[in-house]
Amino acid sequence: MERVEAVVVGAGVIGLAVARRLAMAGLEVLVLEKEDAIGTETSSRNSEVIHAGIYYPPGSLKARSCIAGRDFLYRYCAARGIPHRRCGKLILATREEQIPRLEAIRDNAEASGVEDLEWWEQARIARAEPELRALAALWSPSTGILDSHALMLAYQGEAEDRGAMIAFRSPLEAARAVEDGFLLEVGGAEALTLHCRYLVNAAGLHAPSLARRIAGLDPSRVPRGWLCKGSYFVLAGPSPFSHLVYPVPEEAGLGIHVTLDLAGRCRFGPDTEWIETIAYDVDPARAATFATAIRSYWPELPEDALEPGYAGIRPKIVPPGAPPADFLVQGPEAHGIAGLVNLFGIESPGLTASAPLAEEVARRLGLGAGALR
Repeated sequence: MERVEAVVVGAGVIGLAVARRLAMAGLEVLVLEKEDAIGTETSSRNSEVIHAGIYYPPGSLKARSCIAGRDFLYRYCAARGIPHRRCGKLILATREEQIPRLEAIRDNAEASGVEDLEWWEQARIARAEPELRALAALWSPSTGILDSHALMLAYQGEAEDRGAMIAFRSPLEAARAVEDGFLLEVGGAEALTLHCRYLVNAAGLHAPSLARRIAGLDPSRVPRGWLCKGSYFVLAGPSPFSHLVYPVPEEAGLGIHVTLDLAGRCRFGPDTEWIETIAYDVDPARAATFATAIRSYWPELPEDALEPGYAGIRPKIVPPGAPPADFLVQGPEAHGIAGLVNLFGIESPGLTASAPLAEEVARRLGLGAGALR
């Protein structure tokens, strides 16, 4: 029987960050990935934003890990040559009745420790982004963008430099908690039984279903997973914007906002829907809904300027209509199984929070606290 100290399931940005952190702690690490490459699902289907930590409840794991991760990513990307840009973000109020909501967002951010937001009046917005129509805005200079694949490659490289390995096309079919760790049944072309001392479930969309295949784990500790699909459209032609642009959030989410890629191309989204099965198609008919929303803050959006872009799926752990859930990093203190950590509901801002979440996993495994580096 093969043996390894630590197994991480999932080679997305969270799994790779965890593998890096455990390898830095001196553990022998194996990452099991059912696909044939890193980051093929949630990690490669997002807006690649470095979030500032504005919207999340003060003191929540989302807020704390986002702010710490934001600062870490700017240092990390600069030190390792990972493409990124601190482009900033405007959060817009386009109607008088949205002003109190904008003020509440500012107050929430400040309570969470975001200290650099600025209140912009109409004239200043017009100077910065002449195409926008808004009465007021919050300016977030700490919001940025990065190359998510380059970040994952950096995590992977550092993990492998410290001896970690990734096994592609190697799905974890089942696991069983035993006295000295876990017995894993690994599928793929070369199926095997594997023993490990530590097991980290970073399977993203599949984390709840994987957790239910761990014999010895109380099923009542495993939340139900929900799939929330977000579709994006891209702008044909050059972007009129140099910053990210977000409308004041509505109850259902952050609305159809403007993000940029590192080449300066403009994309809009997400328009969300709850789905039963994983599907990444983008319905071209949604362009009309997008155009209506976009024209609330960019009236001069040209006709027929939107093209289907891509779709991503968030791994929700609460149903439609429920308040957003915090990240759930579930360790032995919750389920009673030594050496096991499950990560549930790691949606946005998971990319930004990836390194602090890896640190949280290490803490739950009793590996001690370390400085983010």
